Amino acid sequence: MPSYVGFWQRLAAFLIDCLVVFVVYGPIVIMAFGTGYFSLDIPRYWDAATGLVIAVGTLLFWRTQGATPGKIAIAARIVDAETGRPPRTARLAVRLLAYIVSALPLSLGFLWIAFDRRKQGWHDKIAGTVVIPDDE
Repeated sequence: MPSYVGFWQRLAAFLIDCLVVFVVYGPIVIMAFGTGYFSLDIPRYWDAATGLVIAVGTLLFWRTQGATPGKIAIAARIVDAETGRPPRTARLAVRLLAYIVSALPLSLGFLWIAFDRRKQGWHDKIAGTVVIPDDE
């Protein structure tokens, strides 16, 4: 039986990814829009653009590296649940969109990783992916 990366490791990878986004993307946002961008007092017109940049970056990392920087740091990668090979781009796009399904009901789809025998979140189940240790 293959080994799967569990909830706590994946949470650590997520936190690393958040740090990477903050360190890399934060200064770009400040240079472009100033610190007022982070104010709660003004409408956030650029949130969709920020989300799109992060989504495209995530998809590019998944496609080219098999993982985000956080998953690379914990030595994990995303694979097709059936073949164990790198997923096709369309499957990765479905996985990314399925994050919404995992997040909306109080992030229960992410918490599901802790209880699932294959350590799949709902987004993994929808896209047909698993996260495994990267032994390379």
